[in-house]
Amino acid sequence: MNTSDELQHTPLNGAADYVAALDELCGLAQHSLYIFENDFDNLGFNNEARYTKMRNFLLSSPNVRLHLLAHDSQPLVRFCPRIMMLMRQFSHSMHIYQTPPHLRNVSEPFAVADEKHFVRRFHFDDARGIFAQNDHEGARLLKSRFEEMWASSHPSATATTLGL
Repeated sequence: MNTSDELQHTPLNGAADYVAALDELCGLAQHSLYIFENDFDNLGFNNEARYTKMRNFLLSSPNVRLHLLAHDSQPLVRFCPRIMMLMRQFSHSMHIYQTPPHLRNVSEPFAVADEKHFVRRFHFDDARGIFAQNDHEGARLLKSRFEEMWASSHPSATATTLGL
């Protein structure tokens, strides 16, 4: 982990690098964490280490925010019970949204922590990307992009289970 305020870009050359970078990014977040993915499938969102980092982040302050955005949130809702436990426990700080059809052409996943650090892949089908630490400008641009997509999206998971 880079502990200084020095700008650092680390290339990601495969799925394992990307998953590890997401884990590290979750550990770096202190105020906000914004994550956009196609469907969150096979990216470690149900593993215990990621759950623990995200839970610790959400416990750190009532003012932290975790926003998950996907083109298809159903894999996250159906196959990531740890994320859904977080959603139930921290529904005041955590939200899961799904993009509308007109945004489905956006194909570059990314995650931003604190307008300071980010992880970005070049395409959903390509695990190569970059992990940037202390890149305020790049993080702000990605957060702005996230907020634009978020504004057009809708909630896709709730803290309660509804049934007939």
